[in-house]
Amino acid sequence: MSNLPSSDMETFRKTLWESKHIIAVAGAGLSAASGIGTFRGAGGLWRKYDAMSLATPEAFNNNPSRVWQFYHYRREKALNAPTNNAHIALAKFSLGSIRQNLAPESTFTLITQNVDGLSQWALDQVKASEPSESRRAQPEILEMHGRLFDVVCTRCNHREPNFSSPICEALRGTENLIEYGQEEPDIPLQDLPKCSKCGSLARPGVVWFGERPLYLTPIDILVDQADLCIVIGTSSTVYPAAGYAARVHNHGGKVAAFNLERSVGDENADFFFLGPCEITLPKALSLAS
Repeated sequence: MSNLPSSDMETFRKTLWESKHIIAVAGAGLSAASGIGTFRGAGGLWRKYDAMSLATPEAFNNNPSRVWQFYHYRREKALNAPTNNAHIALAKFSLGSIRQNLAPESTFTLITQNVDGLSQWALDQVKASEPSESRRAQPEILEMHGRLFDVVCTRCNHREPNFSSPICEALRGTENLIEYGQEEPDIPLQDLPKCSKCGSLARPGVVWFGERPLYLTPIDILVDQADLCIVIGTSSTVYPAAGYAARVHNHGGKVAAFNLERSVGDENADFFFLGPCEITLPKALSLAS
């Protein structure tokens, strides 16, 4: 391989056709066109905090009111966000009936660091338009950093999805205060979201810094088997996901990156497509609408 990765889509499509075990590793850039800001870019009041400092068990223990307001703000943003063409292209590629024409007899798994649920919603949309897929096994999306719309009990660990808007009455409207940088209310503990089973305080169902990501064992197996890794919208700085492309490259697989700008992770890329992934990815996969 030359020092500079290729940007030739026809060569990439030939590699895609020949690949048998394909994974995609997605980051925040996948949802950028849907209006979901990057984690470090959450606006308004949160600019006066280090957003990453709110995503820890310690932050939640110290100030559950503030952390819940941050995640309520993110939930409301995600609930109103549309899926974009990159989500739809990945969803279509997930379906065996469509992928068969692009990478015959191949497997595919999307490994996403995003918690916004948009990849699953896109898959649901696509499956609804492909009736034959309802009889097939569910395509895999491994949300390794959890789900924004899951809630987990801090006492009994019961986990369940919750798409309520707002998730509790005390949080109603606080997203607007946050948006305009106004003073956050101090919400009493008893008014924050509760576990539906035992009534204890619930927390957002996401993986916080210092916690173990989900699905690491099956992901390790997929990475070790992969002969093509498609990296989408990530600067490859958060581990373990940041190391997956290098592992595929090191055992002889190919790597294709779709990003707005070059990053340190590109050193392992055989292909690099610069630009918004909602444009470049559907085109490269021959799934542009």
